[in-house]
Amino acid sequence: MHILLVASAFNSLTQRVHVELRDHGHTVAVELALPERPLAEAVRRHAPDLVLAPMLKTAIPREVWAAYPCFIVHPGPFGDRGPSSLDWAIQRGADRWGVTVLQADEDMDAGDVWASVDCAVPPVGKSDLYRGEIADAALTAVLLAVERFASGTHTPRPQGPAHAEYTPVRIRPYLDQSVRRIDWDADSTETVLRKLRAADSQPGVLDVLCGAEWYLHGGHHEGGLRGAPGELLATRAGAICRATTDGAVWIPELRRRRLPGQPPTYKLPAVQALGDRLPSLPELAAPDRADPRRRTWTDIGYREEGSVGVLSFAFPGGAMSTTQCRRLLDAYRQACARPTSVLVLGGQRDFFSNGIHLNVIEAAEDPAAESWANINAIDDLVEAVLTTTDRLVVSAVAGNAAAGGMMLALAADEVWCRAGAVLNPHYRLMGLYGSEYWTYTLPRRVGATTAGRLLGEALPMSAASARDLGLVDRVVDCAPGDFAAEVGRLAARLAALPGSPSRIAAKKAELERQECGEPLAAFRERELTRMRRTFDDPDASYHALRRAFVHKRRPESTPPHLDLAATTAATAARTQPEAGRSARALVTGTAQEDLSRRPDGWYQES
Repeated sequence: MHILLVASAFNSLTQRVHVELRDHGHTVAVELALPERPLAEAVRRHAPDLVLAPMLKTAIPREVWAAYPCFIVHPGPFGDRGPSSLDWAIQRGADRWGVTVLQADEDMDAGDVWASVDCAVPPVGKSDLYRGEIADAALTAVLLAVERFASGTHTPRPQGPAHAEYTPVRIRPYLDQSVRRIDWDADSTETVLRKLRAADSQPGVLDVLCGAEWYLHGGHHEGGLRGAPGELLATRAGAICRATTDGAVWIPELRRRRLPGQPPTYKLPAVQALGDRLPSLPELAAPDRADPRRRTWTDIGYREEGSVGVLSFAFPGGAMSTTQCRRLLDAYRQACARPTSVLVLGGQRDFFSNGIHLNVIEAAEDPAAESWANINAIDDLVEAVLTTTDRLVVSAVAGNAAAGGMMLALAADEVWCRAGAVLNPHYRLMGLYGSEYWTYTLPRRVGATTAGRLLGEALPMSAASARDLGLVDRVVDCAPGDFAAEVGRLAARLAALPGSPSRIAAKKAELERQECGEPLAAFRERELTRMRRTFDDPDASYHALRRAFVHKRRPESTPPHLDLAATTAATAARTQPEAGRSARALVTGTAQEDLSRRPDGWYQES
């Protein structure tokens, strides 16, 4: 079928639906629902068999749902309605939730149900849950609904008392700040954590801190520190620790409340955001070894089981600042000093990495200089992985990875990816040529032609598609919470394989051959020459694109690369049905031609 995705943004779930539907043989178009762009006109232009809305903040107009079958993905179980469904589930401590695919109707979330799938709700933040268990349930429900629709024989289940299995409707109101507010003098640690987790990415929890109003983003348990409720106790890795009535919580990020007439604000590491307002507090190092009797938070951790070391990291939003890259590099070097034969990099939940930290760069006094420092810091980390010759290194990609974060993963000997991860191995949507040794690692894995195609089309891909291309070595099909244990089991098996010692021995010789031919430093120098030119040019598109990304500016239209993909794939499907499986290749050609017309020639080699 030809399916049109209508979304308020090309967010993680929309991308996940996009790649999965393509993998299942459908042609998929994307149209952003924007106030200035009449949706009905866009839908008519695409002429889809089905309209699917994975993430839509506005109602589909009557003229659209009356003319085309329109399915809405709602992050709530059967009978649940309202714009803050997932927020309510987390804040009220639900242990099970669900996702429902329903048909658009006159009333929001009131249409007939085509599929509903439930899922667990672990104690994690909303964005982590959304990209993990909720996304998994959503994909199961979407694929089931599409299959039922395509069959032409399925009758969807109405929501209403007329149905024999009537489920009472629960209409939940918008969860505003009056309900999210933390009462530091009364709320327990668990209550505070639920409120923080229910708002961790957006909108945050509005609070007063150090004489100003801030949105608090993220929340993690601290089991050892105590203080007067609301008191700031310590800092760690850019986060602040704040006392509750019966414990304390770590808050990694803050966003200043926007003042009238002032530009939009954005999230920053809490210590950086507070700046001179922050009182003198002890900086607490993370424990060397996890103590099961004390729950605490750290963004970088290390553990060992036999001959396997696991260096885990979890940075908010997957972004890695200069400081975070340097800290992770220090931890990597310490891990390499341990007597292990396999080192796993990653292996937890959610994001692996999205590369450099655009928010921190935007906040810098000199964004160009900070961009340069950040790209060099992540390059140093990638170089360390590439030149590790005394053990096998595995990148364990639990969640999404993009740009430099994807290239960090490719520096390892093997890349293991959870089945639900979405990968974006490209840079051009931020106006960058890219670094992180991609000109070495990406062609080494997929060849120069495919590498150019991936960078040019700038589309997301599934873990399964990445495996088929050779970008990923293993796809681990498991729930988000099971990934770490499964990776540990697989890593132990890898360490025990008879052939692993010979693989390790061959790494040193292979690196020496590479250095005698074209040294790794040459790849880095060529990449950074291009990047430096971009950073130092105030008129380069990177600076405007970075500001738009950080300030969450709404695009004026559907991005051209999505429009090109949609137009080409749909045309190929209609005019050459037998070429449906090669539609992606046709998209690539068009996208590359579009790139060649850019006056700055930022993508093509000098």
